[in-house]
Amino acid sequence: MIEAVGLTKRYGAKTAVYNLSFQVRPGTVTGFLGPNGSGKSTTMRMILGLDRPTSGQVTIGGHPYRQLPNAPRQVGALLDAKAVHGGRSARSHLLSLAQLAGIPARRVDEVLGVVGLQSVAKKRSKGFSLGMGQRLGIAAALLGDPQVLLFDEPVNGLDPEGILWVRNLMKALAAEGRTVFVSSHLMSEMALTAEHLIVIGRGQLMADMSVKDFISANSADFARVRTPETEPAQREKLLSVLAEAGGQVLSEPDGALRVTGLPLPRISDLAHGADVRLWELSPHQASLEEAYMRLTQGAVDYRSTDDQKAGLMQQPPPGHLPPPQQPVIPEVPQQGWYAPPPPGQNPYADGPGRPPAAAPPAPGTPAQAPAAGPPLPQAPPPPQVQPAPQTPPQPAAAPADFRKNEDPR
Repeated sequence: MIEAVGLTKRYGAKTAVYNLSFQVRPGTVTGFLGPNGSGKSTTMRMILGLDRPTSGQVTIGGHPYRQLPNAPRQVGALLDAKAVHGGRSARSHLLSLAQLAGIPARRVDEVLGVVGLQSVAKKRSKGFSLGMGQRLGIAAALLGDPQVLLFDEPVNGLDPEGILWVRNLMKALAAEGRTVFVSSHLMSEMALTAEHLIVIGRGQLMADMSVKDFISANSADFARVRTPETEPAQREKLLSVLAEAGGQVLSEPDGALRVTGLPLPRISDLAHGADVRLWELSPHQASLEEAYMRLTQGAVDYRSTDDQKAGLMQQPPPGHLPPPQQPVIPEVPQQGWYAPPPPGQNPYADGPGRPPAAAPPAPGTPAQAPAAGPPLPQAPPPPQVQPAPQTPPQPAAAPADFRKNEDPR
């Protein structure tokens, strides 16, 4: 088990981690999340004894990393996949690590098979791709068959098959009773891999709970309801009925209604009682990404702005005539993304400091026609071409570059 108590790390006037306390328990894949610059890498370096905390302490199995006897046999880590001498082969790199930790040489060949690098074991690592370097780093972490494993962005550079393999590997290691601590920015992978989350922002703890509880605490599910577009009176009737029943209703850009505070069966019964036909009644459950974005939106240090392209637009030469205007084609309105509100609150309602929402167009109001332009010439019809006879597709052979073996240990 990894335990941090009051962990603080300062670099001069900058505080990277402040008063951080958490536990990483065995038997569970624990995800470590946070925006860039939040202190995740600094925390993992302090766990491994690479950085000394300014105050507080972090222990593995009750002991600091520096005091663990033969630490590589108890803790495996992947913090930087490029921490390899480029002139060494994959096998030579792992063999040197094994000799330093007193690990038998046969274990090197075992982990090379586990990560699928046995076919390139004698090639120099400087020619490895990013994904191959990740596999070599994972092999180094598994070399001592440790009970505690730390991974920083383990799927960076891997193809979809490699990502699936890492996901299953993490789950299998945790199922064996090991402590697995994984830092990643891929919310979709964390939702499929981790069971528990530790979220930090600007060096401080923001959440320490299961994935299910995290999503429930930082978002709210809602129902999407749609009535016939040709009958605006039914939409108004449904709005009145839902409001009287205690539901909170928001209008989406495409005309659908977002309803919170009422379960789907209740919405269906209310619509049926009001004689309102529904074109859509679908549930929406918040994802881990939506809940994470809502929690950490105030702890993001690096925000992008719109590119104004100042000074890059070339001025037309004197006497240049602008091209004839083409007919303007109205864009299809895209459905906006909203972070689901927490239970019992509606952050999208008009209030102090919030501009009022734009009023939707009145039902039946004709849309503005696009500006008229010169008529477009009609293109001649394409010639009829007889299709060539198709041959049945041949099954593609599966690539055999990185075949994984079971870890015999």
